[in-house]
Amino acid sequence: MKTAFITGAAGGLGRKTAEYLAARDFRVFGADLPASIANAPAIEGVTWIGVDVTDEASIAAAVEEVGRHTPGLDGVVNFAGILAVGSMIELPLETVRRVVDVNLFGTYRINQAFFPLLRENKGRIVNISSETGWQSGGPFNGAYALSKHAIEAYSDSLRRELMLLDMKVVKIQPGPFRTDMVKGIDAAFRRAMEASTLFGPVLDKVRSLAVGEEAKANDPEILAATVYRALTDANPKAAYSVRADFARTALEYIPTRLGDKLLEKVLTSPIKD
Repeated sequence: MKTAFITGAAGGLGRKTAEYLAARDFRVFGADLPASIANAPAIEGVTWIGVDVTDEASIAAAVEEVGRHTPGLDGVVNFAGILAVGSMIELPLETVRRVVDVNLFGTYRINQAFFPLLRENKGRIVNISSETGWQSGGPFNGAYALSKHAIEAYSDSLRRELMLLDMKVVKIQPGPFRTDMVKGIDAAFRRAMEASTLFGPVLDKVRSLAVGEEAKANDPEILAATVYRALTDANPKAAYSVRADFARTALEYIPTRLGDKLLEKVLTSPIKD
C-alpha cells in the first residue's frame, strides 16, 4: 500500500484527491488547519491531521505523527493555498505577504520537513500550481499570481535537484475547478470593492465575470485523477496543465499590447461613456 501526505485536504480539490487516492489503495494523511479538520468527514483510508503550513512547530508535530504510522512516504501533495483579491497598488503588504507565506513558503516548509520520509521511499513531490502560474498575471489577482509564478520556479529548480537523487517532482496547473475558494470569490471581490478608492466599478465588472465562471468550473475528480497519475505513472510529466481556461490561455498567444487592449475593453466598456 502506498502512502501520501496531502495539505489543504479538507477543501474541495484536496478532499476529492484524498478520497480518490484512498479508493485506489493509498493510505492518505489528510492535513489542514485544525478548525477545518474538526469538520472534515470520516473517509475510509484517510487519517486527518491538523497542521498550519505557516507554523514550523505545527509541521514538526505532523511529521512526528505521520512517522508513527509509516517509515516512509510515497508522495507529498501540496494543495494548501489562499487567495487575495485587490489591486497591487492598494492591497496591504501584509495581505500579500500572507498569500506568499501560505502558497509558496508553506509548500517549501512542508517539502523540506517531510523530505526524510519521502527519501526513505524515493517518494514524489506534487506541487499544485495554477494556470495562473504560467500565464501573465491578471488584474486584481496579482498576489495569487505572483505566489504561483514562484511555485513554478521553485518546482522547476527542485525537480532538477531531486532528479540527482532519483526522485521526482511534478507541478500541476489547474484551470477553473469547483472549489471552496471559487465559492468564496463573490464575497472576496465585494470586500475588495469596499476597500478600493481607485477601481470599484472595474472590480464589480471582474466580480460578475468571475462569478459567471463558477458555473463552468470543472469536476474536481478530473484533477484528482491527474494527481494520481503524477504519483503512480512510471515516467510522470514535469507539468500537467489541467482544463486551462480558453480565453486566458488565448491571451498568451497574441501580442501583449493587443491582449492588454482587448482586456481593457472587456473590463471598462460597461463603465465608459
